[in-house]
Amino acid sequence: MRSVKGKEWYQADEVAQEYDSKRFSKGGRLIDRREKEAVLAALGPVEDKNVLEIACGTGRFTVMLAQEGANVVGLDISRAMMVQGREKAREAGVADRIEFLRGDAARLPFPDDHFDAVFAMRFFHLADTPAKFLAEMARVSKGQVFFDTFNDQSLRVAYNWLLPMGSRLYSENDVHRLLDDAGLELTDAKHDFVVPFGFYRKVPNGIARPFRSLDLTVGNSPVGDDIASVSYWNANVTGASEAESRATNRASDAE
Repeated sequence: MRSVKGKEWYQADEVAQEYDSKRFSKGGRLIDRREKEAVLAALGPVEDKNVLEIACGTGRFTVMLAQEGANVVGLDISRAMMVQGREKAREAGVADRIEFLRGDAARLPFPDDHFDAVFAMRFFHLADTPAKFLAEMARVSKGQVFFDTFNDQSLRVAYNWLLPMGSRLYSENDVHRLLDDAGLELTDAKHDFVVPFGFYRKVPNGIARPFRSLDLTVGNSPVGDDIASVSYWNANVTGASEAESRATNRASDAE
């Protein structure tokens, strides 16, 4: 994956070895659980689906989807991260359902309309050329594309400059332009985490839980979506919904 902020940092062996323990221990377990819920809710039943994950990292989503019955390709720039992912897959007994590939997200090595669904988590905040990446995701998907962004009107702004890899923040208009340019039609959007991820990672789980309850209360208020630090975007390739509907109707007529 080229044109990614901090890609040297991301590929370092020591970063890969400590990635999960630093981000998804303590209060970070709340983040891990919520992100996995978001992916499963968006992709729906995945049994026997062919799914591509961009920036699969250590394979926490890749393995989860394989356990749900999907056939998954995980693409990442970091060999060290994929070593961790392959080990997770072996331990979970799903290595036969996953293929890990090192590759460039701006030039995906797959033909058009190759996957049932394509998704990326924790990727677009690092992308210097998001339009190119999203266009490639749309090209290789038969229908669904799912991804998350960090938002520019949230508390994430307050500590963004401290991050070693930098971070790109998006407005809602930014995302809509990206979707339009990629030939994608938004089908659903969810907004979450008024309190940014960095806070949860720093505190014990017992402290994080009451903050998460408060976070959800504020998030469910009229201003919640406007100040959420994370958004989950679910989209279809333009025309895919109509094509699926026609196929369903043809099948019904044949019966």
